[in-house]
Amino acid sequence: MTLEARIARSHGMDDEAWARHANPWSVWTRVPILPLLALAAWSRDWIGWWAVVPVVLLLAWTWINPRFFPPPASLDSWESRAVLGERLWLARGEVPVPARHRVLPARLNALSAAGGLLLLYGLGWLVPWAALTGLLVALLAKLWFLDRMTWLVADMRDDPRLLAWQAAGTRIPPAG
Repeated sequence: MTLEARIARSHGMDDEAWARHANPWSVWTRVPILPLLALAAWSRDWIGWWAVVPVVLLLAWTWINPRFFPPPASLDSWESRAVLGERLWLARGEVPVPARHRVLPARLNALSAAGGLLLLYGLGWLVPWAALTGLLVALLAKLWFLDRMTWLVADMRDDPRLLAWQAAGTRIPPAG
């Protein structure tokens, strides 16, 4: 099992949570979480320990979000395909992904993690350039990763898991 799959499992991401997370509203309401967490952490300089309140609320939303929205009526959207691709990517230890998808997603995850470390440094020592640069690198690498996941879905269209998700009542878009 991959590290990412272990993390997803530790967050309780079962089939139902993944189906709900494929809703575009779920994806786009998760995007601002990292910038808002960064702002909340930075705000400790202004509001002291009260900064813990928005951090706790945002961490709670991070867990609730994939379960909050209903499953989408179809999987036509970029966001839905990105979530499906992420599920395929997480399971690459059991079912390999095509060769052209093995390197860049891993590098993008590493780049996102590096951005996260720079962000943590910037937030820890209140260094604006480090916080902003780290935030941008982490966020843009994650969005690029999600875009790559849509390509993975297109290349794995006949994968039995995708067909099973389709049979569960959610339509998968045609290739191309």
